[in-house]
Parts: sequence; structure tokens; C-alpha cells
Amino acid sequence: MAGLLSCRKGLIMVLVFSDQLQEEISMKDKIGGPFLMAAFFCEHVLQEKDGVISAIRIVDRFIHTVPGPDAPEKMPPFTIKFSIIIAFKSGDIKGKQDVKITPIAPSGQVLPGISIPILLEGGDKGANVNITYAFNAQEEGLYWFDVTLNDKLFTRMPLRTIYQKMFTKPGTAEPLH
Repeated sequence: MAGLLSCRKGLIMVLVFSDQLQEEISMKDKIGGPFLMAAFFCEHVLQEKDGVISAIRIVDRFIHTVPGPDAPEKMPPFTIKFSIIIAFKSGDIKGKQDVKITPIAPSGQVLPGISIPILLEGGDKGANVNITYAFNAQEEGLYWFDVTLNDKLFTRMPLRTIYQKMFTKPGTAEPLH
């Protein structure tokens, strides 16, 4: 191995030469995988005929408003409808895989999740999970949705629920300030 060091007006340049053959980097070499490309909630998904998806209004919080003077102190349960997008790229992994999405309530209670089978074909090919989900929020606060692939945790998606009481002036729909 030989080296050359050059210094001119504060600029240092180092060139390193090797007598060994440089290893080729190619797609046939191990690159790892699978790789998580995206995981988020949105209000709506458009899917074109060629399979390309567009996410509309990426969200991570929902406000539940209850109007009137009789609004309860504690948030009443409510159903939130949204889409979940999860995208994986295969890398070295091929074959059927199992994606699980498991919600965890603000209290720490693990809620029933869903399982979605996907097929990874290797390389830059991937699979998208695109589901419409109706979630029954029982508590106000921060929910976490764990995303696992074959029981390995890949990410956690946060979703916050906020309860807002809206008091109105008697006989009007005008809010009190």
C-alpha cells in the first residue's frame, strides 16, 4: 500500500493506493433486509391502476369534540376511521411474511391487533400494506401502534386522541369563551 499526502494553502489531499483487488459491490452481495420504507396514518389513500399509491392528509392526532353543557368530564369512547400505510422493501428477504399492527392504549393496555400477510420477492421489490381501519378509542392520550414483521419490531406509530368539550351559550350554537 502506498500513500501520497499533499498540502497546499490549507487544503490537504490524501490519496491511498492499494495493491489488493478492490471488491466489487453488486446486488448479488448480501445487502440485508427487509427495509421499512414508510409507516403512517392518513385520512384517505388513492391507488392507481398501476398500483402506485397516494396518501391524502397524513395524520397522527384526532380531536373528539362533544358539544353542550352536559358534555362529560371524561372522554366518551369514539370510533376513528383512517387508513394505515406500511411499505417494506425486500432486500435479501424472499417469501411470505407476516405484518402485525398492535395498538397500545395510553394506559399501557395491549389491544387486539391485526395481521396482514405480504409477499416479498427480493431486491428492490417490496410490498405495501394499505388498509382502512376503524379504531375504537376508549381513552384520551397517546396510543402507540407497534409494527412487526415476523414478530420483529420494526417501528412504532404514534396516534394521539384529544377530548374537547364545547360549551355553548344557552339557546344558541355559539361557543362560550
